[in-house]
Amino acid sequence: MWLAPFLINIKLTMAPHIKLSCASIGVLIVGTVGELRMKQTIKLSLVAASVLALVACNKKAEEQKPAEVKLDTEMQQQAYGIGASVGNFLQKDLADKKELGIELDQELLMRGFKDALAGEAKLDEAKIREVLTALDSSVREKQTAKAEADAKKNKEEGDKFLAENAKKEGVTVTDSGLQYEVLSEGDGEKPVATDMVKVHYKGTLLDGSEFDSSYARNEPASFRLNQVIAGWTEGLQLMNVGAKYKFTIPADLAYGTRDLGKIPANSTLVFEVELLDIEGEAEEAAE
Repeated sequence: MWLAPFLINIKLTMAPHIKLSCASIGVLIVGTVGELRMKQTIKLSLVAASVLALVACNKKAEEQKPAEVKLDTEMQQQAYGIGASVGNFLQKDLADKKELGIELDQELLMRGFKDALAGEAKLDEAKIREVLTALDSSVREKQTAKAEADAKKNKEEGDKFLAENAKKEGVTVTDSGLQYEVLSEGDGEKPVATDMVKVHYKGTLLDGSEFDSSYARNEPASFRLNQVIAGWTEGLQLMNVGAKYKFTIPADLAYGTRDLGKIPANSTLVFEVELLDIEGEAEEAAE
């Protein structure tokens, strides 16, 4: 899932008397004795692109055996860590763009960086800002289109699954569309919406991938029923303490159109829930 570009301030320390202007890739770097300062609020994706260009700009290096990396001192490790961190981000950033159909020409990245180092950039700073702003806009448009298409697909798949699941023996469908199966009965009290309950649970998507589990944490969860998704608020009030149910929750009773990363927009969710205890009712609001 794409996130809006991070805005960062970066200070880099380099050898004295260096002055770079990486204008061709939209990163402005000014160095004085012992220090380079990146212009504030430069997008991290552009910083990553500059690192890629720097590493790749010498074609001969590709034909040579890589020099041994020495990480004996803390400063060596810090320097390498910065590069590795940015490189990890860049790897994902370029892969995400490629998935959207945007594949940057690495030969031009290398050429732009080399030209800027030589003071011969073919684009001025105003043009660079213009084209990179256009790139950002293109990425956002494609991401929006993909998110909408994915959400539509998830809704269609969820509706189909719910229709088929409702036909299964042992499945009950409530007026809201919530579906549940009784895996084991309990003999305790039933909670109300204002109760604090203690539960064990696991949640999965329709493909079986698990996005949350108190079992995995080896620790039950406690929460007030009127402070969770509607499918849980309704479903747990059907249970007696000691019972275990399986809930299939339509997207509109779960997280709806929100994309939460592990839970994509319009996802139908499946939960197995054990109601362990009712821990008390909410205090009445002060008059």
